[in-house]
Amino acid sequence: MSDERKEIAKAENKKPEKTECAGERTIPGKYYIPRTDIAETEKNLVVTMDVPGVRKENLNITLENRNLEVDAKIDFSPYEKLDPVYTEYNVGHYTRSFTVSNTIDTKNIDANLTDGVLTLTLPKAPEALPRKIEIN
Repeated sequence: MSDERKEIAKAENKKPEKTECAGERTIPGKYYIPRTDIAETEKNLVVTMDVPGVRKENLNITLENRNLEVDAKIDFSPYEKLDPVYTEYNVGHYTRSFTVSNTIDTKNIDANLTDGVLTLTLPKAPEALPRKIEIN
């Protein structure tokens, strides 16, 4: 078996990572670390985060001392009367925090929630953007 096939087989057989948040919470219930991707463009950092089951009104995003925190709560009522036979999908709230670089224009961060996916657009500060230096 080639090295590439071994790596593919290893990835396919990998057990799901534990995503439960281990931090201290004063609110009852399970909290999970949402799957997140961060991409960089010339003008922005784009953070895409999976928060299935979260409604806009139950999403709290705060920025304090360069710490960006996402706290997303789900409505448990659809799950209360279920008697699961088998489960792989865990139901709970989501929390994630990031330290924001000083190259980000924190006054213009934008958030959008669509179909259980939160997209945060963090624009780079004007002084952090690439610019062309003219020669005198």
